[in-house]
Amino acid sequence: MTSPTASAPATPAAELPGTPLQAELQGAVDITPQALRGALGRFATGVTLITCVDADGARVGLTANSFSALSLEPPLVLWSLRRASASLAAFEHSSHFAINVLAEGQIGLSRRFASGKEPDKFGEGLWSAGLGGVPVLAGCTAVFECERVSAQVAGDHVLFIGRVLRLADAALPPLLFHGGRYHLLGEIL
Repeated sequence: MTSPTASAPATPAAELPGTPLQAELQGAVDITPQALRGALGRFATGVTLITCVDADGARVGLTANSFSALSLEPPLVLWSLRRASASLAAFEHSSHFAINVLAEGQIGLSRRFASGKEPDKFGEGLWSAGLGGVPVLAGCTAVFECERVSAQVAGDHVLFIGRVLRLADAALPPLLFHGGRYHLLGEIL
Protein backbone atom coordinates (compact mmCIF):
# COMPACT_ATOMS: atom_id res chain seq x y z
CA MET A 1 0.00 0.00 0.00
CA THR A 2 1.37 3.43 -0.93
CA SER A 3 1.10 6.40 1.32
CA PRO A 4 -1.27 9.22 0.29
CA THR A 5 1.73 11.55 0.00
CA ALA A 6 3.59 9.33 -2.46
CA SER A 7 3.53 10.57 -6.03
CA ALA A 8 3.95 8.96 -9.40
CA PRO A 9 7.42 9.07 -10.97
CA ALA A 10 8.13 12.38 -12.66
CA THR A 11 7.72 12.49 -16.44
CA PRO A 12 10.75 14.04 -18.17
CA ALA A 13 9.90 17.52 -19.48
CA ALA A 14 10.81 16.53 -23.05
CA GLU A 15 7.96 13.98 -23.00
CA LEU A 16 5.25 16.36 -21.77
CA PRO A 17 2.83 17.78 -24.37
CA GLY A 18 3.87 21.21 -25.58
CA THR A 19 7.50 20.94 -24.49
CA PRO A 20 10.55 20.69 -26.76
CA LEU A 21 11.44 17.18 -27.85
CA GLN A 22 14.94 15.88 -27.28
CA ALA A 23 15.72 16.26 -31.01
CA GLU A 24 14.79 19.95 -30.86
CA LEU A 25 16.94 20.44 -27.77
CA GLN A 26 19.92 18.93 -29.60
CA GLY A 27 19.53 21.64 -32.25
CA ALA A 28 19.88 24.41 -29.66
CA VAL A 29 22.17 27.27 -30.65
CA ASP A 30 25.05 28.81 -28.76
CA ILE A 31 24.00 31.64 -26.49
CA THR A 32 25.30 34.67 -28.36
CA PRO A 33 23.90 38.16 -27.83
CA GLN A 34 22.12 37.91 -31.21
CA ALA A 35 20.61 34.48 -30.44
CA LEU A 36 19.50 35.61 -26.99
CA ARG A 37 17.94 38.78 -28.40
CA GLY A 38 16.07 36.73 -31.00
CA ALA A 39 14.76 34.26 -28.43
CA LEU A 40 13.77 37.03 -26.00
CA GLY A 41 11.91 38.70 -28.87
CA ARG A 42 9.50 35.74 -28.83
CA PHE A 43 8.12 37.14 -25.56
CA ALA A 44 5.42 39.67 -26.44
CA THR A 45 5.54 42.89 -24.43
CA GLY A 46 3.86 46.22 -24.19
CA VAL A 47 5.69 49.36 -25.30
CA THR A 48 6.50 52.22 -22.94
CA LEU A 49 7.99 55.68 -23.00
CA ILE A 50 10.03 56.11 -19.85
CA THR A 51 10.64 59.73 -18.91
CA CYS A 52 12.47 61.86 -16.36
CA VAL A 53 14.11 65.26 -16.06
CA ASP A 54 17.88 65.62 -16.01
CA ALA A 55 20.06 67.66 -13.64
CA ASP A 56 19.41 70.81 -15.72
CA GLY A 57 15.64 70.28 -15.76
CA ALA A 58 15.54 69.11 -19.39
CA ARG A 59 13.03 66.41 -20.29
CA VAL A 60 14.52 63.02 -21.18
CA GLY A 61 12.69 60.03 -22.59
CA LEU A 62 13.17 56.75 -24.38
CA THR A 63 11.19 53.84 -25.77
CA ALA A 64 11.48 50.62 -23.77
CA ASN A 65 9.79 47.27 -23.44
CA SER A 66 11.89 46.15 -20.45
CA PHE A 67 9.17 47.16 -17.97
CA SER A 68 7.73 44.78 -15.38
CA ALA A 69 5.70 44.68 -12.19
CA LEU A 70 7.80 43.80 -9.16
CA SER A 71 5.62 44.05 -6.04
CA LEU A 72 2.08 44.97 -5.05
CA GLU A 73 2.97 45.68 -1.39
CA PRO A 74 4.82 47.98 -1.53
CA PRO A 75 3.87 49.03 -5.07
CA LEU A 76 7.11 48.56 -7.05
CA VAL A 77 7.93 48.36 -10.75
CA LEU A 78 11.21 47.83 -12.56
CA TRP A 79 12.77 48.49 -15.93
CA SER A 80 16.25 48.28 -17.38
CA LEU A 81 18.46 50.52 -19.51
CA ARG A 82 21.65 49.70 -21.41
CA ARG A 83 24.71 51.02 -19.62
CA ALA A 84 25.88 52.49 -22.96
CA SER A 85 22.71 54.61 -23.30
CA ALA A 86 23.20 58.36 -23.65
CA SER A 87 20.20 58.77 -21.30
CA LEU A 88 21.70 56.75 -18.43
CA ALA A 89 23.14 59.71 -16.49
CA ALA A 90 19.77 61.50 -16.52
CA PHE A 91 17.92 58.49 -15.08
CA GLU A 92 20.64 57.85 -12.50
CA HIS A 93 20.41 61.48 -11.35
CA SER A 94 16.63 61.82 -11.37
CA SER A 95 14.71 61.02 -8.20
CA HIS A 96 11.53 60.30 -10.19
CA PHE A 97 10.54 58.71 -13.48
CA ALA A 98 7.31 57.93 -15.31
CA ILE A 99 6.35 54.79 -17.21
CA ASN A 100 3.92 55.77 -19.98
CA VAL A 101 2.36 52.56 -21.39
CA LEU A 102 1.51 53.29 -25.01
CA ALA A 103 -1.85 52.71 -26.67
CA GLU A 104 -1.95 51.22 -30.16
CA GLY A 105 -2.52 54.67 -31.70
CA GLN A 106 0.78 55.95 -30.28
CA ILE A 107 3.13 53.94 -32.51
CA GLY A 108 4.49 57.18 -34.00
CA LEU A 109 5.58 58.36 -30.55
CA SER A 110 7.25 55.01 -29.90
CA ARG A 111 9.29 55.36 -33.09
CA ARG A 112 10.05 59.01 -32.36
CA PHE A 113 11.47 58.22 -28.91
CA ALA A 114 13.37 55.16 -30.21
CA SER A 115 15.15 57.30 -32.80
CA GLY A 116 18.50 58.73 -31.82
CA LYS A 117 18.12 61.36 -34.55
CA GLU A 118 15.01 63.17 -33.28
CA PRO A 119 16.10 66.58 -31.88
CA ASP A 120 12.81 67.25 -30.03
CA LYS A 121 11.28 63.98 -28.88
CA PHE A 122 8.65 65.84 -26.86
CA GLY A 123 7.58 67.92 -29.90
CA GLU A 124 4.59 65.60 -30.42
CA GLY A 125 2.02 64.29 -27.95
CA LEU A 126 0.16 66.02 -25.15
CA TRP A 127 2.59 66.23 -22.21
CA SER A 128 2.18 67.50 -18.66
CA ALA A 129 4.51 67.64 -15.67
CA GLY A 130 3.97 64.82 -13.21
CA LEU A 131 5.48 64.17 -9.79
CA GLY A 132 9.06 65.40 -9.61
CA GLY A 133 8.45 67.28 -12.87
CA VAL A 134 8.64 64.12 -15.00
CA PRO A 135 6.86 64.23 -18.37
CA VAL A 136 3.53 62.38 -18.39
CA LEU A 137 1.84 61.57 -21.70
CA ALA A 138 -1.93 61.82 -22.24
CA GLY A 139 -3.79 59.07 -24.07
CA CYS A 140 -1.80 56.12 -22.70
CA THR A 141 -3.26 52.82 -21.53
CA ALA A 142 -1.53 53.40 -18.19
CA VAL A 143 0.90 55.79 -16.52
CA PHE A 144 2.97 54.99 -13.44
CA GLU A 145 4.63 57.95 -11.72
CA CYS A 146 7.46 56.62 -9.60
CA GLU A 147 10.08 57.59 -7.10
CA ARG A 148 13.37 55.84 -7.88
CA VAL A 149 14.32 53.59 -4.97
CA SER A 150 17.12 51.60 -6.55
CA ALA A 151 19.47 51.52 -9.51
CA GLN A 152 21.88 48.63 -9.80
CA VAL A 153 24.19 47.35 -12.49
CA ALA A 154 23.26 43.94 -13.89
CA GLY A 155 25.47 42.85 -16.79
CA ASP A 156 25.33 45.39 -19.60
CA HIS A 157 22.21 47.08 -18.15
CA VAL A 158 21.15 49.07 -15.10
CA LEU A 159 17.98 47.92 -13.34
CA PHE A 160 15.81 50.76 -12.05
CA ILE A 161 13.24 50.03 -9.36
CA GLY A 162 10.58 52.59 -8.62
CA ARG A 163 7.88 52.95 -5.99
CA VAL A 164 4.61 53.80 -7.69
CA LEU A 165 3.32 57.03 -6.13
CA ARG A 166 0.50 57.73 -8.58
CA LEU A 167 -1.08 55.84 -11.45
CA ALA A 168 -3.76 56.21 -14.08
CA ASP A 169 -5.19 53.73 -16.55
CA ALA A 170 -7.65 53.72 -19.42
CA ALA A 171 -9.47 50.94 -21.26
CA LEU A 172 -7.54 51.47 -24.49
CA PRO A 173 -5.94 48.71 -26.58
CA PRO A 174 -2.18 48.64 -25.93
CA LEU A 175 0.64 48.80 -28.46
CA LEU A 176 2.53 45.48 -28.46
CA PHE A 177 6.01 44.40 -29.53
CA HIS A 178 6.93 40.87 -30.61
CA GLY A 179 9.65 39.42 -32.81
CA GLY A 180 11.18 42.84 -33.50
CA ARG A 181 7.90 44.32 -34.79
CA TYR A 182 4.92 46.26 -33.51
CA HIS A 183 1.61 44.41 -33.17
CA LEU A 184 -1.99 45.11 -32.27
CA LEU A 185 -3.86 43.21 -29.59
CA GLY A 186 -5.71 40.24 -31.06
CA GLU A 187 -8.89 38.48 -30.07
CA ILE A 188 -9.64 37.69 -26.46
CA LEU A 189 -9.47 33.93 -26.04
